[in-house]
Amino acid sequence: MGTVAAKRGDPESPIETPTDASILPVRAGRARMEVHHVTADADTFTCNGFLVTGECPTLVDPGAMDGVVDVIRDHVDDLEAVALTHQHGDHVAQLEAVVEAFGPTLEVYAYDHHQTRTQALADGDEIEIGDDSFEVVYTPGHADDHVSFVSETTLFSGDVVVHNDGAFEYGSFGRTDMAGQSRETLIESIERLLERLPDGVEHLYAGHGDVFHGDVRDVIQTALERAEKREPKYPDP
Repeated sequence: MGTVAAKRGDPESPIETPTDASILPVRAGRARMEVHHVTADADTFTCNGFLVTGECPTLVDPGAMDGVVDVIRDHVDDLEAVALTHQHGDHVAQLEAVVEAFGPTLEVYAYDHHQTRTQALADGDEIEIGDDSFEVVYTPGHADDHVSFVSETTLFSGDVVVHNDGAFEYGSFGRTDMAGQSRETLIESIERLLERLPDGVEHLYAGHGDVFHGDVRDVIQTALERAEKREPKYPDP
């Protein structure tokens, strides 16, 4: 298992009282990890972009919303890293703008090549996001370069598994009906994610749909059961 080290912010920085419903609770002995949905006000199609503050301020997926840099600056002065779940346009359209805004020392983690990438990710690597260490789990099927980030309490799942979307209200999965996608590979990825998921994970931040706090394993298991039916996710009208 490799370790990809990100730069660390100032541990003496003040911690603000959380006001966002998506902010994680205090963990004993550690700074508060706050998660801000920075693409929540988008007028165009985009993924959910999540800014995680703390010792290593990290953006999980920049998304495609114009002005996302301004939203990030509302919460942090400096950004240490960007972690990509995959490189579909709705996840990376604003990546170059973020890199330009936060300077040449910004780390960009990605599984596949990108002109801004500074660190290649592989299955089993560990990266720091906010105040926690996250394991990289390779989860293709929706995209060949798809990875998820898993800590002891939190999952950033990208599009492999989502809480809800236009297809299902509890336990959904990424579409696999377009070129280069595979339902069979996605099913294997969801199974791998379940195998690697710690029992204490209770926060799910997915690429689309709502943030979920609760029994994340049950959400993933439900998504797997639906995917295994091998029926179209979006049936023809």
